[in-house]
Amino acid sequence: MTAVAPLPPRIPGRARPFEKARIKTAPWQKLLLGRDLSPTRAEYDAVVAACWEGDPAMDALVNWMYEIGPGPARKLFQQAVDRGVDSIPDAPEPLKAFFNSVEAEPVWLDRQLIQEGVDFIHGVGLAGPYVLRDLALMGGYLLSGFNHVLVMTGALNKDTSLRIAETGQWWVDCTEHNGLDRFGPGFRSTLHVRLVHAMVRRALARNPKWDENQWGVPVNQIDMVATYLGFCVVMLGGLRQLGIPVTSRESKAVMHLWAYAGWLMGVDERWLVFSEKDGIVLLSHTFMTQSRPDWTSQELAQSLSKEPLERKYPNLASLRGKLAYHQHLSVSRFFLGKKKMQQLGLPDGVLPWFPLLTLAPRFASYVGHKAIPMLRERQQQQGRAAQIAVLKQMFGDHAQAVGVQRDQNVAQSH
Repeated sequence: MTAVAPLPPRIPGRARPFEKARIKTAPWQKLLLGRDLSPTRAEYDAVVAACWEGDPAMDALVNWMYEIGPGPARKLFQQAVDRGVDSIPDAPEPLKAFFNSVEAEPVWLDRQLIQEGVDFIHGVGLAGPYVLRDLALMGGYLLSGFNHVLVMTGALNKDTSLRIAETGQWWVDCTEHNGLDRFGPGFRSTLHVRLVHAMVRRALARNPKWDENQWGVPVNQIDMVATYLGFCVVMLGGLRQLGIPVTSRESKAVMHLWAYAGWLMGVDERWLVFSEKDGIVLLSHTFMTQSRPDWTSQELAQSLSKEPLERKYPNLASLRGKLAYHQHLSVSRFFLGKKKMQQLGLPDGVLPWFPLLTLAPRFASYVGHKAIPMLRERQQQQGRAAQIAVLKQMFGDHAQAVGVQRDQNVAQSH
C-alpha cells in the first residue's frame, strides 16, 4: 500500500507562507547559534499547526465547569488551588485528573536552578521590569496577532495601569523564593491565569466576531510560547543591552525557571526550551505567525506609554509620573528604534537618553555588588524591594492580586 504524504497544515491568515518565512541571519548570529534562524519546512509546519491548538487539559476542565455550573465549579477549583484537591471530599474526577497532572513534577525539573534564577532576577532590580515593559510588552504590540484577543476582551478601554499591574503581580509571584512550589504564590496565580486563558478561548470561540481563519485559536500554543519566551529570552537579551552581564549559569537558570512556569501555564512540553540559544531560534519562528502592526498596535502602545501617568505616587505625583513617562519612552526608543516607535504611533523625537545615561553606572554598581557575597545579598534585597515598590504604584488603591481585571474582561466577552 502506497504511503500517503501528510497534508500541509492549515495556515491562519495572520501567518506568513513558508516561501516568505526566511529570516535574515547575520554571520555572527549564525556562529553564535550554530544554525540559521530560518525554519526548516518541518519546523514551519509545526509552528503553524500550533496556532490551532489550545490547552487540552484546562479546556476540558473548563467545559466540565460550565456543565455543572461555573459558580460552584469555580469554588471547587479555587479550593483545590489553595489547599489541594485532596481537601475536597469526593472530588469530581475531572478536577482530580487535572490537579494530579499539574502536581506531578516533570522529570526534568531542577528546584536549585529555579532558586538561582530567582536570585538573579531579584539582583537586576528595576532593569528587569524596564526590559519586560518597554521591550517585551511594548515591542510585542507590533505583532498584532496577539492583540486581537486583548481587543475582544475589552482591554483597550480598561484601566491600563491595573492590567499591567496584574501581569507584574504574576511575574513577582513566579519569581518569589519558593514561588513555584506547589502552594507558592507563583504556582497558584499561574493556575488562575491558565484558567482565565481557557475561559477566553471558550468565550471567543462562541463569539461570531472572532475570525478563526485569520487569527487561529485564541491564546493558542504558539502565542503562549512567544509569551513565556518574552520573560526569559527577551529579558536576558535586554538586560545585557542595559549593561548587566549574564553568565551561562544564570542564563540556564532563568530559562529553566520560565520553562517550568510555561509548563504550569499549559505550554506543551514539546515547546519548552532550556537554553537561551534554542529560545532565540524558537522565538524567531513564532514571529512568522504574527501579522504586521495595525490599529491595535497603536492603541495598545499609546495606552501603555501613558500608564506611568496613572500611577499612585505617595508624593510629587504629577512630576514623578511625567518623569517615569519620559523614562519609559526613552527605554523603548533604545530597544525598538525610531521606525518601530513610529509604527506604534509613539511620539517622534524621543531619544534613548535614560538607558544611555544609566548604562555605565548600572554596570559598575551591578558588578561591584556581585563580586562581594555580602553586598550581593543586599543587591538582591534592594532590587526586589524596588520591583515591588513600582508594582504597588501601579495597583494604587486596588487590591494587589492577580485576576480582578482579567475576570472582568472575560465576563464582558461572554
